[in-house]
Amino acid sequence: MTLVLLTALGVGGATFVGAVLGFCFKHISHRFSDIVLSFAAGVMLAAAVIGLILPSLDYGGQWGILITCAGIFCGALCLNLFDRLVPHLHRLSGVDTESHPDGTAKLDKVLLFVTAIAIHNLPEGIAAGVGFGSENTAEALTVAGGIALQNIPEGMVIIGPMLAAGISPKRTFVCAALTGVVEIIGTLLGYFAVTVSEAVLPFALAFAGGTMLYVISDEMIPETHAHGEERGATYALLVGFCVMLITDFFLG
Repeated sequence: MTLVLLTALGVGGATFVGAVLGFCFKHISHRFSDIVLSFAAGVMLAAAVIGLILPSLDYGGQWGILITCAGIFCGALCLNLFDRLVPHLHRLSGVDTESHPDGTAKLDKVLLFVTAIAIHNLPEGIAAGVGFGSENTAEALTVAGGIALQNIPEGMVIIGPMLAAGISPKRTFVCAALTGVVEIIGTLLGYFAVTVSEAVLPFALAFAGGTMLYVISDEMIPETHAHGEERGATYALLVGFCVMLITDFFLG
């Protein structure tokens, strides 16, 4: 339990670290942001497959393939529902300031952007916690590490738009930190959900894997390919994927 709690703090704390970096580097180039986010996408992709989906197949028994596929699609559909309620990164990256000189619409859109990140952090946190249900600590830490790495650039991109919208630095930092707190709660929820009933473990692992695949395909890749850095972003993703493969090989 101590390791799970430390992991939850680490996953949520990665957003905190990203927020600090966001204050230090308020004007981050799209090239740098896209490369870092693509690397994180590669890490998450490997973590989802190795740490969640393959273990789901192992624990599923005779019906493992059906349970795993169902879990993947349910996880993706869950985040798709969230997107219908609150759109996320690539849908909110542009803010129209010219047509609203008073800044009200700009502020509303930035706050919606931050709220969306907080909402999406909940299932990501759950994915980190569910990994510990398999009792394979190395794979669970691989998943959590991938999510934490993704949270750093996400924490960074929160800061600039909020400051530009006129929100005070203190409130900006508090809002960014709260998005990380949501992830801590999600991690603990995921862990307790699978420890209460091992029967749900195969489905829960696949569900968590599906949420991560959805985030990668629907949000991270479109965001990193939207600013003319597609080639660099693609190779950064491959590097991140291979780094996690090597890490899992030596830890396993």
